[in-house]
Amino acid sequence: MADVAAALLYNGLGEYPAAMRAAQRAAGRDDLGVGNWALVESVEAAARAGETGIASMARERLSERTRAAGSDWALGVQALADALAGSAGEAEDRYREAIEQLSTTRLDLLVARARLLYGEWLRRAGRRTDARDELRAAHHAFAAMGAEAFARRAGRELEATGETVQSRTNGPRDELTPQETQVARLAVTGRTNAEIGAALFLSPRTVEWHLRKVFTKLRIASRRELAAALRVQP
Repeated sequence: MADVAAALLYNGLGEYPAAMRAAQRAAGRDDLGVGNWALVESVEAAARAGETGIASMARERLSERTRAAGSDWALGVQALADALAGSAGEAEDRYREAIEQLSTTRLDLLVARARLLYGEWLRRAGRRTDARDELRAAHHAFAAMGAEAFARRAGRELEATGETVQSRTNGPRDELTPQETQVARLAVTGRTNAEIGAALFLSPRTVEWHLRKVFTKLRIASRRELAAALRVQP
C-alpha cells in the first residue's frame, strides 16, 4: 500500500519514472486489492514516462481483472488505461467512456484524474478550448478535495492553454481544504492528534502537518484560537 500511495503521489507531482517504479513494485506482489490499484497507477506512469511497452503490459494485466469484475469502476479504469496505452485512434472515445463510467461511482478523485488526463490529451492535440473545460473541472475538483499535487498539475496544464490560475495557498481565511476543515473541527473539540488521526485514518504527524497549514491560513498561532477563527469564516 505504501508503494501504491507513493505511485499516486508521484503521478500527481508529474514525476512519472518514480511513479512507475513504485507502481511496479506494488504490482509485482500480485495482491488482488493492492495489485489492481498498482496497475492503474502503472499504466499512467509508464505512458507518461514514454515506456510504452511497460504501459501496454500493465494495461493487459489490468484487463484480465477488469473483465472479470465488470463493475463501473472496472470498466472506467480499463477505458482510461485503453486511452493511455491502447489504440491512438480510439483514445478520445475511451477517455469519454472512462469519465462516464467513473462518474457513476463515488470515486471523485478518479473522475477528476480522468478529466485531467483527457484535458492533457486535448491540449496536446491542439484543442485548447476543449482542453480548458476538462482541465478547469479537474482543477476545481482537486482543489476542493485537497489533492494539492494533482491540483498543481492541472493548474500547470490550464496555464499552458493560456488561462490564468489563481493559487489557493495564498488566499483568504476561507481557503481551508475539506481535509483541513475536518482536522480543525476535531481539534476544537479537544481531541489529540492521535485521536484525530484515528478518526480520519491519518497519522498523528499528518494531523500536525494539516494543523500547521490551518494555523497559517487562519493567521493564528495555537489551538486555543481555533474556535474563534473558525466562527468568523464566511
